Amino acid sequence: MLNLMKLEMKKNKMGWYFKGAVIANLCMVLFICFMPYAESLEGNPVFSGVTEALSVVGTFVRVTFVIFASVLFAKLIIDEYKSNTISVLFTYPIQRKKIILAKILLITGMTFIVIVVSNVFVSGSFIMVNHYLDFVTNDLTSDRITAELINIVVQAIAATGMSLISLYFGMRKKSVPTTIVSSLLIIGVVNSNNGDFSLSSIIAIPLTLAVIGVCIAYFTFRNIDRVDIV
Repeated sequence: MLNLMKLEMKKNKMGWYFKGAVIANLCMVLFICFMPYAESLEGNPVFSGVTEALSVVGTFVRVTFVIFASVLFAKLIIDEYKSNTISVLFTYPIQRKKIILAKILLITGMTFIVIVVSNVFVSGSFIMVNHYLDFVTNDLTSDRITAELINIVVQAIAATGMSLISLYFGMRKKSVPTTIVSSLLIIGVVNSNNGDFSLSSIIAIPLTLAVIGVCIAYFTFRNIDRVDIV
């Protein structure tokens, strides 16, 4: 399976993904630091403390890289079905399920890792900048930092699972735009903020959606070894 995943990375030249991730991280750092600075000029603090800022960082990161995941699903799976190039892969002496599973594991693995790393990087950058420029009150404690790290991992798992839901809609239509738009709608609804409340703050909701995403991916491809490409 690892060899199949490595082959997928080489075949699809994933350098563009990592470059995009770096650029997105830098943009998020600039934006999250600019927000409190701009508001401080008007005397209206945008964050009550560092903890609230880190919550916003988490939302930005999840939204960004769930969209990245939908682009990967579109490129590595949907587009190959649409152009029928997937049929060439299915002539290899390897089970179809293994080929598709390798693609899904590659995308979800990358998504999970990038969400965790990006959260740590952007959050750490904001904390460091805030230490010197004192944008907002530093209300972090050692216990709070531990809780934030656990939350980052749990939310990353949830977001990665949710990204699989867009694969279902993309496969139904064999459409790249449908894959990306459905991802935008799902992550937008879950992370939309109404006052101080969002659905993602109730961790059971994104985790449930993650389980649904895994189940959807399974049922979408469960008969792939017996069904011809159409």
